[in-house]
Amino acid sequence: MAVKMILHQKEFEVSPGITLAKALQSLELHPEMYLALHDGDLITEDEVLHDGVVITLVAVISGGAR
Repeated sequence: MAVKMILHQKEFEVSPGITLAKALQSLELHPEMYLALHDGDLITEDEVLHDGVVITLVAVISGGAR
């Protein structure tokens, strides 16, 4: 099996047994630019991803008043 990662309604698959940080790097995504959710819970970059897990990625938006 694989780990499914969803970003903007696009699905990507990565190998299980790697950390979230490594998975994001393999997709050429910068970890500091995304929040990762598993079953609605925020997970950290050092979380090891397991077979069959679905991760939803949400882009971090910054900005505000000047």
